[in-house]
Amino acid sequence: MSVDTSVILVELGGILVVLAVLARLAHRLTIPAIPLFLLAGLAVGEGGLLPLVTVRSFAQPAAIIGLVLLLFVMGLEHTSEELVGTLRGGAVVGVVNAVACFTPGFVAGLLLGWDLLPAALLGGVTYNASGGIISKVLHDLGRMRTPEMPVILSLLVPQDLAMAVYLPVVGALLVGAGAAATAGAVGIALGVAALALLMALRYGHVLSRLVWSPSDEVLLLTILGVVLLVAGVADEVQVSAAIGAYLAGVALQGRAAERARVLLLPLRDLFAAVFFLEFGLLIDPVDLPPVLLAGVALALATALLQAGVGWWSARRAQLGRRSRVRTAVTMIARGEFSIVIAGIAATSGVEADLPPLAGVFVLLLAIAGPVLMRFSDTLAPGAAAGSRRESETSDD
Repeated sequence: MSVDTSVILVELGGILVVLAVLARLAHRLTIPAIPLFLLAGLAVGEGGLLPLVTVRSFAQPAAIIGLVLLLFVMGLEHTSEELVGTLRGGAVVGVVNAVACFTPGFVAGLLLGWDLLPAALLGGVTYNASGGIISKVLHDLGRMRTPEMPVILSLLVPQDLAMAVYLPVVGALLVGAGAAATAGAVGIALGVAALALLMALRYGHVLSRLVWSPSDEVLLLTILGVVLLVAGVADEVQVSAAIGAYLAGVALQGRAAERARVLLLPLRDLFAAVFFLEFGLLIDPVDLPPVLLAGVALALATALLQAGVGWWSARRAQLGRRSRVRTAVTMIARGEFSIVIAGIAATSGVEADLPPLAGVFVLLLAIAGPVLMRFSDTLAPGAAAGSRRESETSDD
């Protein structure tokens, strides 16, 4: 059955124009555009004000590419040595953070009368902070090399790597796999993740030399192809495409990594916008009012617990008051992994209220987190200067 080309172009062009207008508005309000993209998805999805039909087949693969590029570009900001050092020194912090952030969603699911599996899925939604949102806002604020960055990484990186265990487990449980199959899936995922980390640490410089080219065209095609291949293989073995892309970004070094940032940022922004739009398309707005109160309560509980862990982690690292506040509010934002897990729940049909509840939750924290990051320094008046403990940075 042929599809009217004019309809495709009009719908696709209209979506991009609307996203551009929303991005412009967000820039003027000094907030991330992600919440507005989610709202746009609600407006043009099923049950929305102007439902789209033709371009839905384009939105899904574009959204996957958006997620891959978000995590790959984030990986470019970290070296393999930083990643290993963070994992070695952040075990205690990672465990405390996992318990604190998984608990609100899991307990909320049980209180809502859900079974253990959907409650565990909701726990996954509340657990993982948004590396994509956090990385973008930190970059915009000029805070990528501030004293609190190692602490932030010690919280973010274990969360992302924990998905290598979490996603295979819930995936196996959703299809009714037995204990042996679940353990096998987790073992494969951990083995592949460990191998990828080892390759990034020992052979990242080799990969960087192989992909490098003075031609921007060649370099862009090579890097994009490698990233998509790595993400696809990772997804096939249940590690998740996002984690594969993140480790690929960590592996890339030197001039190849520096040029990749420049070449891929526009593509990341384009496809990431579609990624957040696609999540909005999955939710029917009429499903939101019944879960609005629960979503607000869940967002508040998660934000308070996550901020508390961030403050404690920064204090444990002997950072000053301003850095503690920055760390606390930086970790509040939720986004891509929460959306991925909610999308899994939506396609599996395990609990009808979970996707809209996750939508409310992500929308609230995707707004609150970046806004608090933007004004975090005003929340820490009287921070003393002059010592390393209280000195924050000259970068911002």
